[in-house]
Amino acid sequence: MNFDDTPQEAAFRAQARAFVAAHAPKQFEQELSKASLGRIRLSNADIVEVGKAWQKTKAEGGWACLTWPKAYGGRGASPIEKVIWQQEEGVFGKLTQPFQIGEGMCGPTVMAYGSEDHKRNYLPKLASGEQIWCQLFSEPAGGSDVAGLRTRAERDGDDWIVNGQKIWTSGAHYSDFGILITRTDPTVPKHKGLTMFILDMKSAGVEVKPIKQANGMQEFNEVFFTNVRIPDSQRLGAVGDGWNVSLTTLMNERLSIGARLATGFPELFDYCSELITADGPALDDRAVRSKLAHWAVKDSGLKYTSYRAVSALSKGQRPGPENSIGKLVAGSMLQEIAAFAMELDGAAGVLSDPAEAGAGGRFQAMLLSSPAMRIAGGTDEILRNIIAERVLGLPGDIRVDKDVPFNQIPTRGR
Repeated sequence: MNFDDTPQEAAFRAQARAFVAAHAPKQFEQELSKASLGRIRLSNADIVEVGKAWQKTKAEGGWACLTWPKAYGGRGASPIEKVIWQQEEGVFGKLTQPFQIGEGMCGPTVMAYGSEDHKRNYLPKLASGEQIWCQLFSEPAGGSDVAGLRTRAERDGDDWIVNGQKIWTSGAHYSDFGILITRTDPTVPKHKGLTMFILDMKSAGVEVKPIKQANGMQEFNEVFFTNVRIPDSQRLGAVGDGWNVSLTTLMNERLSIGARLATGFPELFDYCSELITADGPALDDRAVRSKLAHWAVKDSGLKYTSYRAVSALSKGQRPGPENSIGKLVAGSMLQEIAAFAMELDGAAGVLSDPAEAGAGGRFQAMLLSSPAMRIAGGTDEILRNIIAERVLGLPGDIRVDKDVPFNQIPTRGR
């Protein structure tokens, strides 16, 4: 594969670079460049409001949700052009964090299964930053088994009445809408009785409770539903076909997370280049150089694996199970790198105050956030199963509940 820009791509890159230079909120550039995964915040501004303003600016210039059709707020650009834009947007891409779920997961699902009214009503407002979306999948009793969900939706004329709970919902506390998967028929096997809806997060009966994280942030939430009414017109896909609808979301989720998830390697390399340990410069230590070389290879592998996914998308292919590889590798790599950086710090590694800790406390924030990265979007174990079964073609796990009606599956051990 030739990674050099074609003349057309070079022209597109020049346009993108000029737009960023002219319109990006440069007053936040220094803070954003130091922000790490796990602590992307601004000291004197609300990152959600700043993100909305940047998203609106991009939309007005034709740079938001690039691969979406123009009719839905996008640019109709190619996947390669989207990669070029992300490269040129640089640190300002961190401001789009509140919109990543909407753009990368909810939007593609609405495009695949929504009506034309859904697409024209919701997608342009999502692309412009006017509305933020979340994804309501995980539940306390389901663990990594999305199909084990218990939030129920019961038909009532032209509406559905929803009761239940979701958990670990990123951004629910500032979201306007979400895609919600529910159980509409408990008498069939668990993968067959599900239905997906578009939910107005301001609906009566929706309660959002933020979860305080170890790193001091509150990005995840519990969401409770008490007799929430959703019109049938807000359904995505057929009744009982929610699992197939959710696969579109999940495949796009793993593509989005795997392609954008930071590993901490650039930060670690820069840190080691300047760090002086008790034994001298860190880079003089062959063990340090060996670790860096190991992670450099992995980082390069992630980069070119993501390019392979982009190439497939450019040919019109649907994101596949192979995109689980990027998320699996990046999640564990992030945790290993953060732990190693703190080990290099010695006793100073226990400091977490950005004003006192080495590298502004970025590695401490990474370490505290890294367990979530190995759970969100599919746990390591789930991703390994997906890769083994759907990519490598290995025999699947024995699933004793596969063909059992959901309401007959035991809920506790004996």
